[in-house]
Amino acid sequence: MIQFFQKNCFSKLFTILVIMILLHSCKENKEFVSNKKSNKETVKKLTAKADSLYFNDQYDSSYYYYNKAQLLCDVSVDYEEYAYLISSMAEIQSLYGDYITSEALLTKTLPYLKKIKKKQIVRNIYSFIGDNYHNMYDLENSIFYHTKALKIPGNPYKKALVLNDIAVAYIEQKKYEDAAGILEPLSRRKIVSITHPEFSDENYAYTLLNLGYCYFNLKKEGALELYQKSLELNLKHNFSLDLTQNYIYLSKYYEKDNPKLAHEYALKSYERACMDVSSANKTQALAQIIKVSNGKELKLHTLNYIKLIDSINQGRQKTKNQSANIKYNFTKDLEENLELKSQTIENEILLERQKSRNIVSYIIIASVLLLTAFLIFYLSWKNKKEKQETIYESEMRISEKLSETLSNDVYNLLSFSQNTDLKNEFNKEKLLHTLDNVYQRTRKISKENSIISTNENFQTELKEMISGFKNTNLNIIVNGLNDIQWHKIEKNKKITIFRVLQELLGQMKAESNATLTSLVFKNTSKNITLIYTDNRIGIQKENFFFRNGLQNVENRIKTIKGTLIFDTNERGIKLSFTFPL
Repeated sequence: MIQFFQKNCFSKLFTILVIMILLHSCKENKEFVSNKKSNKETVKKLTAKADSLYFNDQYDSSYYYYNKAQLLCDVSVDYEEYAYLISSMAEIQSLYGDYITSEALLTKTLPYLKKIKKKQIVRNIYSFIGDNYHNMYDLENSIFYHTKALKIPGNPYKKALVLNDIAVAYIEQKKYEDAAGILEPLSRRKIVSITHPEFSDENYAYTLLNLGYCYFNLKKEGALELYQKSLELNLKHNFSLDLTQNYIYLSKYYEKDNPKLAHEYALKSYERACMDVSSANKTQALAQIIKVSNGKELKLHTLNYIKLIDSINQGRQKTKNQSANIKYNFTKDLEENLELKSQTIENEILLERQKSRNIVSYIIIASVLLLTAFLIFYLSWKNKKEKQETIYESEMRISEKLSETLSNDVYNLLSFSQNTDLKNEFNKEKLLHTLDNVYQRTRKISKENSIISTNENFQTELKEMISGFKNTNLNIIVNGLNDIQWHKIEKNKKITIFRVLQELLGQMKAESNATLTSLVFKNTSKNITLIYTDNRIGIQKENFFFRNGLQNVENRIKTIKGTLIFDTNERGIKLSFTFPL
């Protein structure tokens, strides 16, 4: 009754508004046209303000005004301005380390790229996408989009920048021959920027440095000469970021033949790294110092390295909070703007149909349909949001557990460095190996808790995740996965399937002696069933379920209205769950 009453009230209020709109149609028409004309001027002013704030490093405020401006854009006409504004917002998200959101924003610009006449906007968008993939360690896609940027017409300097990005991706893939093939032509002469000539030396020095690193790894002559030329340019202009990398590469070069000189360059790299805000450069510099140090100095730099890692983790958390605040403001403004746009569309409909005798009846019918659709959409959105929040809380529990594990590793590492003679070469290598393990595990945690693709790539990503648990002692058999029509399954259900399998396989691999695991997917007209079995031995049913954290699996399944059946025997365990399509 309450909902019915609300619907009737809404319809009556809507009818009154329609009558008022009809009485003042001429006046409103003039105002509407005037507002439409003023939008472009408003967008220009907001864009100029956002640009000014951006160049003064006020990214939060800049993002706010970029967002305000893009919401006012008519994308059917102002697509160039829209693409510029969205790409600027994406760049700010990248600066905050939120590469997923940045990529999602840039995707909005793709339908308009063929229409845009200012090709530098298109090139920048492709380059931003390439940079995002690089930062997310997806180097193949990074090279793909940087190559697309390279195909956009531009001056030699712009192309040189893109070629350097591609070469760096090849270097990280250890494809030094490919990288050198790109960098050698760029190293023969300095390419001058027409608009920003002061950047030309920096880019040229960067090219020489990367080429020298390729030669060093390929054991070719000329690496030292390239390092020195790059160093001269960097010292001349005091390019702190590039000087740090310069000194690190020189330290690596002299590491075997002249340890004393290698140590001097490592210290110089750290001094330079401390002059800028790049934590990544400080980390690299400290790692190199540790490699060429011993005794008390090694302990000191090891402690500094651990403190830096802790500081980076705290900084990332602050960045996440800032990014979350930006997203909140973005959503709030978007909702307000959608309401204004909805009112504008209703006014246009009224203006076009104001001569019709039956307009009031049409509007009432339309309002009832819109209200019904809105209620359905709202309830659906609310349901999905609750499910996503439940899944998010579960993800946070996993992240906290893994974080505690890493904290223990760091504590053990600290104890080892304090209580062990690090002059001993074996102990020294063991310390470096353990540090590398901590770093790799941190990377792994980040990857495991990253966003799951739920588009057409979901099936491939699911297969890759399952395959990642296979090894010489464990065989995983999968049946029926290709028979499931994944495109018909909701996004949150796909995420639940992925995370449940990830937990089951992870626990099995870490806590059992199983050598064979089977995953069977079954599809009926209304349900999907997944059956998991393994051949682990020594199971005690009464406490196995809760001790191994499978309660979390059951909670996930409940969020998608699924049911769970669990059984154990002497030959292993069997678990199956079913959920509706």
